[in-house]
Amino acid sequence: MVYQDIITLPTAGHREMHDITDDVARIVAQSGITTGTVHVFNVGSTACIGTVEYEPGLERDIPELLDRLIPPSRDYGHEQAWHDGNGHSHLQATLMDPAVTVPVSEGRPVLGTWQQIFHLECDIKPRNRQIIVTVQGE
Repeated sequence: MVYQDIITLPTAGHREMHDITDDVARIVAQSGITTGTVHVFNVGSTACIGTVEYEPGLERDIPELLDRLIPPSRDYGHEQAWHDGNGHSHLQATLMDPAVTVPVSEGRPVLGTWQQIFHLECDIKPRNRQIIVTVQGE
Protein backbone atom coordinates (compact mmCIF):
# COMPACT_ATOMS: atom_id res chain seq x y z
CA MET A 1 0.00 0.00 0.00
CA VAL A 2 1.16 3.55 -0.74
CA TYR A 3 -0.19 6.78 0.76
CA GLN A 4 0.97 10.30 -0.12
CA ASP A 5 0.30 13.75 1.25
CA ILE A 6 1.89 17.21 1.09
CA ILE A 7 3.18 19.48 3.83
CA THR A 8 3.00 23.14 2.78
CA LEU A 9 5.65 25.18 4.54
CA PRO A 10 6.18 28.94 4.12
CA THR A 11 9.77 29.95 4.91
CA ALA A 12 11.37 33.32 5.59
CA GLY A 13 14.58 32.54 3.71
CA HIS A 14 18.19 31.45 4.16
CA ARG A 15 19.04 29.50 7.33
CA GLU A 16 15.47 29.03 8.59
CA MET A 17 14.87 25.56 10.05
CA HIS A 18 11.59 23.86 10.91
CA ASP A 19 10.86 20.73 12.89
CA ILE A 20 8.40 18.80 10.70
CA THR A 21 8.36 15.60 12.77
CA ASP A 22 4.78 16.04 14.00
CA ASP A 23 3.52 16.73 10.47
CA VAL A 24 5.23 13.59 9.16
CA ALA A 25 3.91 11.50 12.08
CA ARG A 26 0.38 12.80 11.43
CA ILE A 27 0.59 11.75 7.77
CA VAL A 28 1.95 8.31 8.72
CA ALA A 29 -0.96 7.87 11.16
CA GLN A 30 -3.48 8.97 8.50
CA SER A 31 -2.03 6.45 6.05
CA GLY A 32 -3.10 3.47 8.13
CA ILE A 33 0.25 1.85 7.33
CA THR A 34 1.76 0.19 10.40
CA THR A 35 4.98 -1.26 8.98
CA GLY A 36 7.10 0.15 6.14
CA THR A 37 8.89 3.39 5.37
CA VAL A 38 8.11 7.09 5.09
CA HIS A 39 9.95 9.13 2.49
CA VAL A 40 10.06 12.91 3.01
CA PHE A 41 11.09 14.97 -0.05
CA ASN A 42 11.50 18.73 -0.49
CA VAL A 43 10.32 19.89 -3.92
CA GLY A 44 12.91 22.36 -5.16
CA SER A 45 16.68 22.57 -5.42
CA THR A 46 17.46 25.09 -2.66
CA ALA A 47 16.24 23.42 0.55
CA CYS A 48 16.93 20.17 2.33
CA ILE A 49 15.48 17.57 4.68
CA GLY A 50 17.32 15.64 7.37
CA THR A 51 17.27 14.35 10.92
CA VAL A 52 18.90 15.94 13.94
CA GLU A 53 18.33 16.60 17.61
CA TYR A 54 16.17 19.66 16.98
CA GLU A 55 17.28 22.13 19.63
CA PRO A 56 18.32 25.80 19.50
CA GLY A 57 22.05 25.11 19.43
CA LEU A 58 21.91 22.82 16.41
CA GLU A 59 19.25 25.01 14.81
CA ARG A 60 21.96 27.68 14.78
CA ASP A 61 24.98 25.42 14.21
CA ILE A 62 23.86 23.60 11.06
CA PRO A 63 23.20 26.72 8.94
CA GLU A 64 26.36 28.37 10.29
CA LEU A 65 28.43 25.31 9.38
CA LEU A 66 26.95 25.25 5.87
CA ASP A 67 27.76 28.95 5.42
CA ARG A 68 31.36 28.28 6.49
CA LEU A 69 31.68 25.28 4.14
CA ILE A 70 29.82 26.89 1.22
CA PRO A 71 29.63 30.65 1.84
CA PRO A 72 27.55 33.09 -0.15
CA SER A 73 29.70 34.23 -3.07
CA ARG A 74 29.40 35.56 -6.60
CA ASP A 75 32.20 33.20 -7.72
CA TYR A 76 30.07 30.06 -8.19
CA GLY A 77 29.31 28.88 -11.72
CA HIS A 78 25.59 29.23 -11.00
CA GLU A 79 26.17 32.93 -10.28
CA GLN A 80 28.04 33.37 -13.54
CA ALA A 81 25.06 31.90 -15.41
CA TRP A 82 22.08 33.35 -13.52
CA HIS A 83 23.33 36.24 -11.32
CA ASP A 84 20.59 35.52 -8.78
CA GLY A 85 22.66 35.37 -5.58
CA ASN A 86 21.76 31.81 -4.60
CA GLY A 87 24.54 29.65 -6.01
CA HIS A 88 25.55 28.70 -2.46
CA SER A 89 21.92 27.78 -1.74
CA HIS A 90 21.91 25.13 -4.46
CA LEU A 91 25.24 23.73 -3.29
CA GLN A 92 24.24 23.63 0.39
CA ALA A 93 20.95 21.88 -0.37
CA THR A 94 22.71 19.36 -2.62
CA LEU A 95 25.31 18.61 0.06
CA MET A 96 22.64 17.99 2.70
CA ASP A 97 20.10 16.14 0.45
CA PRO A 98 16.51 16.99 -0.45
CA ALA A 99 15.04 13.90 1.21
CA VAL A 100 15.17 11.39 4.04
CA THR A 101 13.61 7.94 4.41
CA VAL A 102 12.61 6.73 7.87
CA PRO A 103 11.31 3.29 8.92
CA VAL A 104 7.70 3.01 10.09
CA SER A 105 6.76 0.60 12.87
CA GLU A 106 3.52 0.34 14.82
CA GLY A 107 2.11 3.18 12.71
CA ARG A 108 4.81 5.70 13.68
CA PRO A 109 8.11 6.91 12.23
CA VAL A 110 10.98 5.16 14.01
CA LEU A 111 13.19 7.93 15.38
CA GLY A 112 15.60 8.08 18.30
CA THR A 113 14.65 9.81 21.52
CA TRP A 114 16.51 12.96 20.48
CA GLN A 115 15.97 12.67 16.71
CA GLN A 116 13.56 14.82 14.74
CA ILE A 117 12.95 15.42 11.04
CA PHE A 118 13.84 18.94 9.93
CA HIS A 119 13.51 21.16 6.87
CA LEU A 120 16.22 23.74 6.21
CA GLU A 121 15.71 26.62 3.82
CA CYS A 122 18.93 27.37 1.95
CA ASP A 123 17.54 29.91 -0.53
CA ILE A 124 18.07 33.63 -0.01
CA LYS A 125 14.41 34.60 -0.22
CA PRO A 126 11.13 33.46 1.31
CA ARG A 127 9.57 30.39 -0.30
CA ASN A 128 6.35 28.43 -0.06
CA ARG A 129 7.70 24.90 0.09
CA GLN A 130 5.93 21.70 -0.76
CA ILE A 131 7.22 18.65 1.03
CA ILE A 132 5.96 15.36 -0.39
CA VAL A 133 5.49 12.65 2.23
CA THR A 134 5.11 9.12 0.83
CA VAL A 135 4.31 6.23 3.17
CA GLN A 136 4.78 2.69 1.85
CA GLY A 137 4.13 -0.60 3.57
CA GLU A 138 1.33 -2.60 5.03
